[in-house]
Amino acid sequence: MSLAVYFHPEAMSAKQYDEVMKRLDAAGQGKPKGRSHHSTFGSKDHLMVYDIWDSQADFDAFGATLMPILGEVGVDPGQPEVMPIHNIVQ
Repeated sequence: MSLAVYFHPEAMSAKQYDEVMKRLDAAGQGKPKGRSHHSTFGSKDHLMVYDIWDSQADFDAFGATLMPILGEVGVDPGQPEVMPIHNIVQ
């Protein structure tokens, strides 16, 4: 079952987000297995992230790379909201 994952950290700047993306690319995880959608939105000093994942297992596997990078960059992602997908229109 596909999952929607919504991260709304208390603070994540565009500079921090761009650094996280750079490091994920360097780790070979810029386009991870199982993630079919990624978007970032909000003001430049308070960005949020919305992803769609094929499965919880794919999301969890990506987290093993993502979480240390977030820590290194100084982003506390908080607890993401994880919800089942009912419908996707493309």
